[in-house]
Amino acid sequence: MSAVQLLRVSGCAGELPALRPLQHNVLLDRAAALWSVGGSPLTAAERSGYQAASAVGLRLRGSDDAIMRSLRQTRCRAVALESLRDIGVYRSGAQYWLVIASAGSLAPARPQLLADRSQTSTVALRVLDEVNAVRAKGTRCGDRSFGPAPALQLSGTLGNAASEHAADMAQHDYFEHVDLGGHSPADRVRASGYRYTLVGENIAYGPASADEVVAGWLHSPGHCENIMDSRFIEMGLAYAPGQGTRRGLYWDQELAAPVK
Repeated sequence: MSAVQLLRVSGCAGELPALRPLQHNVLLDRAAALWSVGGSPLTAAERSGYQAASAVGLRLRGSDDAIMRSLRQTRCRAVALESLRDIGVYRSGAQYWLVIASAGSLAPARPQLLADRSQTSTVALRVLDEVNAVRAKGTRCGDRSFGPAPALQLSGTLGNAASEHAADMAQHDYFEHVDLGGHSPADRVRASGYRYTLVGENIAYGPASADEVVAGWLHSPGHCENIMDSRFIEMGLAYAPGQGTRRGLYWDQELAAPVK
């Protein structure tokens, strides 16, 4: 479900208005299972006990990357319908059935500034896994080669600092390390209550998934060097959908070495 949620809160990577994430509904889990054996998503939703005004069904198969590519290329506008509110999923092996629906007549959704916290946590863990996989092997950042580095740990405090900056960039339509109040990454991390000996920050605009944002940072020498810096011990990550002329996702990764 994370690919669907990311596409909604990013407005299909900036092509459409950003929407609030869908709510998981256990009745739609049952509907997805019913739909997997035949019929229509709407009929399956009604049979599950969910009183659906409308329903969209998605059959997905493959890796997370393949699912994201497929959704972006062929079904993005379907998952970004403003009327949809709830989601359920049924999985069998590598295949997924998703039913996305709305119940009754609901007021239009307003774009929300920050993604759902549980969804953000899922994406942060995916970024952490990918970053640590690269650190474990070592890599080349532009003209510099880096050997293996210790795994990073996820920090909630650094995540809060990242959330504030991602949200600020999204709300005020800018893309800089120094915010509109003149605060640097170190200033923001200090204000969050985190005691550090070293701070670094990576930001990005546009990627619609954890895989895309990490790949972009690794192809940029400066961002890559931050990721591979063995002095960093912890990281925090957040993203927020743009509210101004830019409608894609704003990403912020805070890297730091805490005071021992």
